[in-house]
Amino acid sequence: MESYNPGSWQRPHFVVASLAAIAIVAAILFMTLGAKGHWDFVLPFRGTKLAGLVIVATAIAIATVLFQTITQNRILTPAVMGFDSLYVATQTAMIFFLGSHLLSGVDPRLRFMLEATLMVGLSLLLFRWLFLGGRRSLHLVVLAGLVFGIFFRSLAHLMQRILDPNEFVALQDMLFASFNTIDHQLLAVSAAMVVLIAGISIGLLPKLDVLGLGRDVAINLGIDYQRLVMRVFVMIAVLVSISTALVGPVTFFGLLVANLAYQAVDTDRHRYTLPAAVLVAIIALVGGQTILERLFGFDTALSIIIEFVGGLAFIILLYRNVSR
Repeated sequence: MESYNPGSWQRPHFVVASLAAIAIVAAILFMTLGAKGHWDFVLPFRGTKLAGLVIVATAIAIATVLFQTITQNRILTPAVMGFDSLYVATQTAMIFFLGSHLLSGVDPRLRFMLEATLMVGLSLLLFRWLFLGGRRSLHLVVLAGLVFGIFFRSLAHLMQRILDPNEFVALQDMLFASFNTIDHQLLAVSAAMVVLIAGISIGLLPKLDVLGLGRDVAINLGIDYQRLVMRVFVMIAVLVSISTALVGPVTFFGLLVANLAYQAVDTDRHRYTLPAAVLVAIIALVGGQTILERLFGFDTALSIIIEFVGGLAFIILLYRNVSR
């Protein structure tokens, strides 16, 4: 059901097409700007890095939009609700109980799949209680999510303080958010999982639009609410595992790109918001990394800038909601 005025129905199409063009330009600049030496080295080196940035941007953007659809709230994100903290706690627990030497001997792709499976299981247990164990108010859900996030962070910090210093250094290398040290061994499996989930999301577009109208409306319109929400939770958990495994926890990036996408396309329909959020995320990561690396010579500050800008956006959105 289109809700646009005659003559303006193409606006979301135009916005998404414009964002796609900007993303392509950003990718071309990232690959070519300041390139020196043989292209045989430059193309694989920068191409691997570009692929990592695109995968992370896609994973975070889709996870955030899907999470906000379920919660019907544009302030909440998986990171704000403690998803990233849960991943950090599981990583710390694995180092604490198994040791980095044992984990380093495991194939990174197999370890990633085990971590993602563990993450999905724990997150389903947590959010089944939060969202599906009866009708709970949004305030209770937010409070419970923040408390669980603090609990997981505190639990991780406790284990980190007891860890052997060498184990702690190995853990810090795994958890520090950096867009310069993406593990290329995980790119293929991460890309495959992101493409799979993106394809599933495309198939769910009409149901996601109905889901965004609220629990009661969705049930009255024939949606199997509990089953659909659980499927989306699994997709979110896998996407968060992918992004956190590749670049570490990034708290406010999803919030920033999702809300920019909503403003850009000016509609709630997922056929526009999902691709717009993905493209905004790609522009932010690839364009930001290009500017920092090629123009300013910085190599490690992108995650800090993203967190700073995203934190400001979170405060502004929170203030606007309180003022209403």
